[in-house]
Amino acid sequence: MGKLLYPELSYKIIGALYKVHNELGSGYQEKYYCRAIALELKRLNLTCKEQVHFNIQFNGESIGKYFADFVIENKIILEMKIGFKVIPRDKKQLLGYLKQSGLEIGILAYFGKDKVLTERMTRGYK
Repeated sequence: MGKLLYPELSYKIIGALYKVHNELGSGYQEKYYCRAIALELKRLNLTCKEQVHFNIQFNGESIGKYFADFVIENKIILEMKIGFKVIPRDKKQLLGYLKQSGLEIGILAYFGKDKVLTERMTRGYK
């Protein structure tokens, strides 16, 4: 079994997600959770880029762009969703972000009615 990449950073990010959900509760649009998470990550002194775009390449030509919600410490992509369960389409989206960015770790976070669901994924996820 391989070594877990960036466990402390992952722990801080997931803690920030829970803090935001505990304080705001449910019922808001994704953009408001993203704003609150950006503030919490900043409070934790984590470097955070928002709405980071990655070009999609085919035969050396750009055919489009992905926009990831957050790239934290240039190590982990955080993708936010509103919902109650992890959806395969969202996993595929995050894996595309990881592939195009060259980053190894992503966290998919769902803000639901009563809780936050998270899934930590690696680029090699199957």
